[in-house]
Order: sequence, then structure tokens, then C-alpha cells
Amino acid sequence: MSTHLEPLDPGQYREVVRRALAEDFGWGDVTTETVIDRHQKARGVLMAKSVCVLAGLDVASEAFRQMDPAVAIAVHHGDGDRCEPGTIVAEYRGYAAAMLTAERTALNFLQRLSGIATLTRQFVEAAAGRIAVLDTRKTTPLLRALEKYAVRVGGGVNHRTGLDDGILIKDNHVRLAGGIAAAVTRMRKANREMPTEVEVQSLAELDEALRASADIILLDNLSTPDIIDAVTRCAGAAKIEISGGVTLPRVRELAATGADFVSVGALTHSAPAADLSFEIEPA
Repeated sequence: MSTHLEPLDPGQYREVVRRALAEDFGWGDVTTETVIDRHQKARGVLMAKSVCVLAGLDVASEAFRQMDPAVAIAVHHGDGDRCEPGTIVAEYRGYAAAMLTAERTALNFLQRLSGIATLTRQFVEAAAGRIAVLDTRKTTPLLRALEKYAVRVGGGVNHRTGLDDGILIKDNHVRLAGGIAAAVTRMRKANREMPTEVEVQSLAELDEALRASADIILLDNLSTPDIIDAVTRCAGAAKIEISGGVTLPRVRELAATGADFVSVGALTHSAPAADLSFEIEPA
């Protein structure tokens, strides 16, 4: 689980942007090709229309670059900046037709990723440093790297980026393995060089996970009193992660339980898109 924020490698988004443009373009932008002279130049402005935390500006700009490699870009606010309505985020100067064709794809990425960053920032601020806010694997297929980046921009912490990136023994694993102890024992025998995390759905299962020497215990849909009890029973022997039923109003309450992490699937599966617009004028 890493909190270090690094910019996205262009290799993580160039191809997905290309495919998104191709999906929208089809056989051609019939409106723009008919109405706009292909030599016409324009100035385009990305503007925030709601309070938001920016994320994905490089991805949005890539859409414009792929349509017009010579486009000139002036960035006024970058990823991680909180923007108020009316804030000019960036300006683009180049061919009008290219901007019009790229506009929707650019906005789709920027609004989606900024929405995730904005919601994450709200959870992180509510946690007030008392508990780490984690994301989950509940991401849009093929957009995980971008969406998890947006979580980092918002101040959240990435959990597993994939199945090869961490051990999490969930209820179905336990059921098929014949119990928590059996599942953890098999993992120990495999000598995996990762902390072993186990999901539990009751205090009785928590005790079983502790006896099996789990490194991290995920409390799935436990009540707040049971979470407090679980933290007391662990007494530092294992890290505690809270999951299930985590809402923004409840974060402050959960942060006071003494648990180490709270995972929030809503950061990526239910974040509302940020409201941004792209306005073009002749240059």
C-alpha cells in the first residue's frame, strides 16, 4: 500500500486514449468535417464549473495531442489542485477541428478522474489523519491505473492494484479451503513474501484469524462497537482494516475506533463526475 504520488507514465494512458478516440470517431466526425474548415485555428479553454480536485489533466491533454500533435498547451492548474467554479484549468491553441473532435473524449477522462479525486479528498479530510483511506479493485475495467492514480491525487492510499499485488484471503477462499486456519496455513507453507490479510465477518472469525497469526485483518460489515472490540482484541498483534457500509458521514466515527485502514469501494465505483467544460473560440 503506497501513498507516494508520482505522475502517470504516458504509457499507462496513450493507448486507452487512442482507443477512446477511435470509439467516438468511428468513420469520421461528420459534423465537424462539414461545418469547420480544416485549416481554421482556435483557442480552447478547459474550465471548472463545480468545486473539484483536478486529476487526469495529462490524459485529457493527450486526447488533444493525438488529434493535433502541434497543439500548444498552457496549464494553469494541475492535478491535485482544488478548483472553484469559473477556474480556468488549461488553454489549448491549435486546429479547431481537432479540438472539436477530441473534446468529449478529453472531458470524459478529466471529469471521471477529477470526480474520483474530489470524492477521495472528502473522505481523507473527514478521516483527519486518524485512519488511512484505501481504495479497492472495484474499478472500471481497463481504467484501473488511471482511477487508482486519481485516488492518490485525492490523498487516498492504493490497496491492491491487482491479484498479484497482495494477499487477501476472502470469505470464498476460506469456504473453499476449509476455514481460516487452513487457508492461512497453506499461505504460510507457500512462504509468500507479502503480509497475509484475512477477511472476517464476525468477532469469532477475528479470534480465529488472530490465532492463525494473520498480519492484517479486514473487518467486513461489522458494527462500530464490534470494530472497537476487535481493535481491543488485536492489541497491536495485527493491523485492522474496516470495509463495508463505509459512507462519508460515518468516516469520522470509524476513524475514532483505532483501526488502521478503511477501504472505500465508492471512491472508484460511485464517484460522481466533476463538472468541467471546454469552450472554443476562433484564434
